[in-house]
Amino acid sequence: MFQLHVNFKGYAHVCVASFALLFTGLGLLLSDQSLAAEWIVETVAGTGLKGYSGDGGPGIEAQLNNPYGLVVGPDKALYFCDIDNHIIRKLSDDGVISTVAGSGEAGYSGDGGQATEARLNQPYEIRFDREGHMFFVEMPNHLVRKVDARTGIITTFAGLGKAGYSGDGGSAIQAEFNRPHSIQFDTWGNLLICDIGNHRIRRVGRSSHLVETLSGTGEKKPTPNGSPLFHTPLNGPRALDISENGDLWLALREGNAVYRVDMKKGQLLHRAGTGKKGFTGNGGPAREATLSGPKGLSIGPDGHVWLADTESHSISVLNTRT
Repeated sequence: MFQLHVNFKGYAHVCVASFALLFTGLGLLLSDQSLAAEWIVETVAGTGLKGYSGDGGPGIEAQLNNPYGLVVGPDKALYFCDIDNHIIRKLSDDGVISTVAGSGEAGYSGDGGQATEARLNQPYEIRFDREGHMFFVEMPNHLVRKVDARTGIITTFAGLGKAGYSGDGGSAIQAEFNRPHSIQFDTWGNLLICDIGNHRIRRVGRSSHLVETLSGTGEKKPTPNGSPLFHTPLNGPRALDISENGDLWLALREGNAVYRVDMKKGQLLHRAGTGKKGFTGNGGPAREATLSGPKGLSIGPDGHVWLADTESHSISVLNTRT
């Protein structure tokens, strides 16, 4: 039986590597998990005042505007979405901050040119593929874009730039999405996308670049435990991550629940949340706890699942060993 434990309050997104990285307000906090008894938290980027400044200087002196969706890059630097500045920023290991994508103006332009000259529209989540190329979601533009690791050139990887649901079986750049949010690469290098407005998870093939619906029917209905991955409703798939064994973990915002997807068996397994909105059950069985609009999910090096239960203003950890 999995147990749910609440560890922090007031955060919107979580990414876990060898340390926890949490955004709160207009700053970035780092918590060293190597300390078993006591965690140390410090601000490494942001002044607490919103704005766009500080590139080339210390991250703690830079102004941010709604930071979100960070990840550790192949160069061990921290990359994050500065949402309302419409840019992607990087915090290097020496603490220096820089912009790596986006001009700071909202829009959709710049494909084929340098990423720093392109117009983005509220980027939300970042991932890197095996070759080190950077991918990120622009939810209001309904697409996924890619920045080449060698050239810094930006292109659209998936989506037409308008809301809809079309394109399965064809090229991803000819497909329509509706407010895509979370992305992650599976064991085989395919890109999985939470197409939240369509209540589906979609997959773009690594080699084929073809798009297909992996799960979800478009209906806002409950997801029964043990259901097949294909042709089963998903109510607001918002955040996902892949475990070391290749399983997919999925948070349903409107469904107020967490599922583990056994990718080998193609089965959806209910792991947390009753489906009702609330903030109860800390320290008890995870499936008996209530959640409130979870928007972020990440798997730690120990296999435990960290959950940003956004509308209850808390970070929880799902102990997968109990």
